[in-house]
Amino acid sequence: MGGFFQQLAKALADRWISLLVLPGAFFLGAVWLAVILGHADAWNVALLTRRADSTATTIAGLPSGAQALLVVAVLAGAAGVGFVVQTLAGVTRRVWLGPWPRPFTGVATARTVRRRARWHQLVEERRALEAASPAARTPEQQERIDTAAHRITRLAMAEPGRPTWMGDRVHAVESIAHHRYGLDLAYGWSRLWLVLPDPARAELTAAHTAFAAAVATGTWAVPYLLLTVVWWPALLVAAGIGLTGWARARAAVADLTTLTEATLDLHGRTLAAALGIVAPEQATGPLTISEGEHVTDLVRKGR
Repeated sequence: MGGFFQQLAKALADRWISLLVLPGAFFLGAVWLAVILGHADAWNVALLTRRADSTATTIAGLPSGAQALLVVAVLAGAAGVGFVVQTLAGVTRRVWLGPWPRPFTGVATARTVRRRARWHQLVEERRALEAASPAARTPEQQERIDTAAHRITRLAMAEPGRPTWMGDRVHAVESIAHHRYGLDLAYGWSRLWLVLPDPARAELTAAHTAFAAAVATGTWAVPYLLLTVVWWPALLVAAGIGLTGWARARAAVADLTTLTEATLDLHGRTLAAALGIVAPEQATGPLTISEGEHVTDLVRKGR
């Protein structure tokens, strides 16, 4: 047990340092730069060098106890900034996934309507291209059909219902679960999770962890954006961090939703068998709509 707790403490310490202390320390360094340079001397390397030498000399002249307290104060400040930023991660997640709360409901609705109209336009274009029978199509026609299909799925995997691309990836899985399998994923997912085999859980957990890390990264753009009030180069840092987190989040959401859809395809009947809707020997194969609707009735409990 002692070894277990040592490993647990090490893992928690590593996570604490990587998620809170290091990003917080970098931000405190940026705050120091902002205070020293400001807008007028934003790129004044000579001034920065003089102030850095002066600060280093001052710290070196402090007693060892004072230096230790300074290190502790910096670590505590970095961790404190990290905790504050982590509390904002939920806001970032809501912005990227939707639905957006008031007073942004109108903007979200307008964006969703535009995305839905564009999606239906692309679907109609594909259907027009598919008018000829498959046997009569030329390779060029088939290539145009494939390109149209790619444009549709690149916009949204199902009819858009959220104002953002990432939100529509999640919405598409919910839509597919409902229309293809008759399953209400909001109520059925927690039950399905409990009957999944360990390899499936591990893959889903890894994808969700990657998305959570991307959200945390993107959220660090907020304090740097606020820092632009006193030091405009912080805008470049904020843009870089925000774009990096956003790009990683898109990739992570794509992986997570693809794995979730595959989980429904492969293990939907496992849930039906666990609930006694189908016999255990019939737990393989895709879930039928009637079976999924029966599962939904059971797990919703009339709600």
